[in-house]
Amino acid sequence: MKCVHLRITGRVQGVFYRASAQDEARRLGLVGWVRNLPDGGVEAVAQGTNDQVDAFVEWCKKGPKFAVVTGIDVREEGLEDGLVGFEIRH
Repeated sequence: MKCVHLRITGRVQGVFYRASAQDEARRLGLVGWVRNLPDGGVEAVAQGTNDQVDAFVEWCKKGPKFAVVTGIDVREEGLEDGLVGFEIRH
């Protein structure tokens, strides 16, 4: 099991990035959350097996159809207790 904290930059707001990330994370069986940042980026925490998390990170590098990802920062963190499902935070 592993947990990563992601910060995604580019054209990632107004293109259904959060909803698409939630769908992908749920499809992969991850727990965590995703939210927009005031600077126009997107932040996410994803937790699951190594393969699940790695697949999600790869998806985040491209995002949904209309997104243009210009950067992604991925930091591995300790496992978070209490995560249930994958939610969009505001």
